[in-house]
Amino acid sequence: MSHCVAIFAHEEERRIEACLANLPLDRTEIDFHVLVNGSSDRTAELAQLSARKRANVHIHDLHPGGKARTWNRFVFDIDKGRHDVIIFMDGDATIKPGSLDALADTLAANPLANAASGMPLNGRNHLTYQAELKRDRGLFGDLYALRGDFLRRMQGRNIRLPEDLIGDDGLIAALAATDLRSDAHWDKERVVPCEDAGFYCEPVNLLTPRTLPLQYRRMINYSIRYFQNRIISDIMQNTGPEGLPERLTDLYPDYLPSFHARRSPGVAWFDFLALRRMTGQASII
Repeated sequence: MSHCVAIFAHEEERRIEACLANLPLDRTEIDFHVLVNGSSDRTAELAQLSARKRANVHIHDLHPGGKARTWNRFVFDIDKGRHDVIIFMDGDATIKPGSLDALADTLAANPLANAASGMPLNGRNHLTYQAELKRDRGLFGDLYALRGDFLRRMQGRNIRLPEDLIGDDGLIAALAATDLRSDAHWDKERVVPCEDAGFYCEPVNLLTPRTLPLQYRRMINYSIRYFQNRIISDIMQNTGPEGLPERLTDLYPDYLPSFHARRSPGVAWFDFLALRRMTGQASII
């Protein structure tokens, strides 16, 4: 089966060279697409240097940014259904050797599956996350594969990710598990964990001054993602993927009045900040 790799990179000048050095770029039968989205640093320049003029490595400097918007652009405008397997990964990750073939082989061995998930291989809770992926059949945006036929059906029905969606993996896992239908058709066997594929991420060090503001913003985004997922779950339980809007912001006025910060001390403050931001976005619609 022909396959390609889509690498999402936003402000990754520190990590993109290590990411690409870890990939088998010399395998000319595989197309590699580095999707530099909305970056103002040297990510695109360093990716070009790492590519060393390889004909199978393509650098796309895309603006405006946003992972979901970039995901749509790649699927609908760049790849256009040319490959049997598309592997998605993040530009701040490195992958276990053999992961690309393992993901493709997993889909080949499970013809009813739409997606295959790679495993997190480092971090304090990586074993817990591995167990959850195997049990719940979710996806981590750092490394997963989708069947080309699944994406071609998305293209045919014009099912796109909301362009302001934070995090692609939750919705894509739902679309794969339901086979592009409502939640009533959920079948976990359509998302298969691949234990021979995995990724390593840079550990978060809260003692590093650079990391503290980054982690603070990340926690707010996690809270926004939590509330966005509640909207998406309601859509998927009712109209199914045809009901997904171009922008989730358009639906905020309908949902925000019923949303409240969770009581857990670890997330309550970030939920409050997330709801305040979402309310501000809704007020300018």
